[in-house]
Amino acid sequence: MAKQHIDPQRLPVDAIAGEAALPAERLDAAWLRRRLARPLAWEPELPEDILFRLGKLKRASVLIPLVQRPEGLTVLLTQRTAHLSAHPGQVSFPGGSAEAEDSSPIETALRESEEEIGLQRRHVEIIGVLPDHATASKFLVTPVIGLVTPPFDLRADPGEVAEIFEVPLAFLMDGMNHQRMSFDLPDGGGRRSFYAMPYERFFIWGATAGMLRNLFHLLRA
Repeated sequence: MAKQHIDPQRLPVDAIAGEAALPAERLDAAWLRRRLARPLAWEPELPEDILFRLGKLKRASVLIPLVQRPEGLTVLLTQRTAHLSAHPGQVSFPGGSAEAEDSSPIETALRESEEEIGLQRRHVEIIGVLPDHATASKFLVTPVIGLVTPPFDLRADPGEVAEIFEVPLAFLMDGMNHQRMSFDLPDGGGRRSFYAMPYERFFIWGATAGMLRNLFHLLRA
């Protein structure tokens, strides 16, 4: 299938997901620990249509870092550099491909976060994982959820990360901020839909928004 380059910010919004924002007590670190230790039944939204298009997928992990700020939890995100072959310029979680020496998806997420943004694992408390997420770039990604305790120093790898920023978890856990968008695949390949969560000057979309959407479903169950 030929590659298609789209500018998602120029696409029309098909719909707003519109579910109510999570109550404040569900955005508390102690509550999150309890919920992720014993999650209730919930239904993930996974891009199943990708699986039959791609064939064999490479394993990868990302860290969903929930930073414990005095004003509330935030989600730490990166903007990728523009020259990368996969997802150039897009907003993503720190993470990357699994290596042979990694003992688990959690180890991959922690190692990649250290390499990409200098987040030392001593600041991270792993509290859970989300279902694996297939991406159009042929990766099967395990999202690992971690609470991050400040103070910490970050150092972006200039070859991969253009910027590091934080978004309030409360903003991302509000269905009114979840936009549904879509575009036509080339050669009659059908139509792909995805979520977007624009925040200030950052456009969060695709796999990153999809994983945040599943975190939302897990926490609202």
